Amino acid sequence: MQISPRSVIVLGGTGFLGRRVVRRLQQQGCRVSAGTRTPGAPAPEEWETGVQQVQVDLAQQGVMARALSGAGWVVNCIGFYTETRQQSFQDVHLAGARRVARLVQETPGQRLIHVSGIGASLHSPSAYVRARAEGEVAVRNACPDAVILRPSVMFCQGGVFFGDLQKIAARLPVIPLFGRGRTRLQPVWVEDVAEAVACVLEGPRAQRKVYELGGPDVFAYRDILRRLAARSGRRRLLLPVPFALWRLAAALLAPLSKPPVTPAQIALMRRDNTVGAGVAGFTDLGIKPHSAVAMGLV
Repeated sequence: MQISPRSVIVLGGTGFLGRRVVRRLQQQGCRVSAGTRTPGAPAPEEWETGVQQVQVDLAQQGVMARALSGAGWVVNCIGFYTETRQQSFQDVHLAGARRVARLVQETPGQRLIHVSGIGASLHSPSAYVRARAEGEVAVRNACPDAVILRPSVMFCQGGVFFGDLQKIAARLPVIPLFGRGRTRLQPVWVEDVAEAVACVLEGPRAQRKVYELGGPDVFAYRDILRRLAARSGRRRLLLPVPFALWRLAAALLAPLSKPPVTPAQIALMRRDNTVGAGVAGFTDLGIKPHSAVAMGLV
């Protein structure tokens, strides 16, 4: 099948980041399809008309080959944060990512953007963090021309991250901290990450193979909670909680369908989640990221 450079499939296209990438690429004039495990679900309200939802299954070579057929670009936004009996972190972030990269490499003219995350480490004790790093290595080995994007913790207006923490600050008189709450975070607006994907697709600006994407604000976790508590007009006690107790809590809550805290989240909070020195980022793509402070979210 002939490859169209303006045709893009976004794997994980109905997810938190993926659905915004789909919308941004539509605005750029691309013909976009969304790879999803449940293609019969209602389309996200952000989309314009014309998005085709395509069945994907990272474990099935034939299914993935059909899904990627004809696309000039493949954007892998699939995120997986809680293991199940059916799927492990290795299945999705390593084996699945490798399969996608190999299929792209075998298709002349097709290009790949792989979304990972700041903090991925081959030496992490966390299965999640380690699988993300192993997936990056597998993608680079299988598809050397792939572009890897590593966003920091992503937020949206009135919702994910700051909105979730705001609810905690408003409800709990005592707020448990991860450790002493000193972990430094560089939250990034999800729309800026979608813009980065669009800039990479444009071509000339994307001269590097790895970009770390963090917003202009860097906070200690405890300072975010202090700011949000002040916005709520309430005084809150911030209680340090050892990471060992958090890991125990996550293990006890793991049987829930949507546990409030997962081992992956705890692992990410053990280390600073900020852009590394000397690494390409938004500036290299010609993007000025939005400040959560200026947006009035914290």
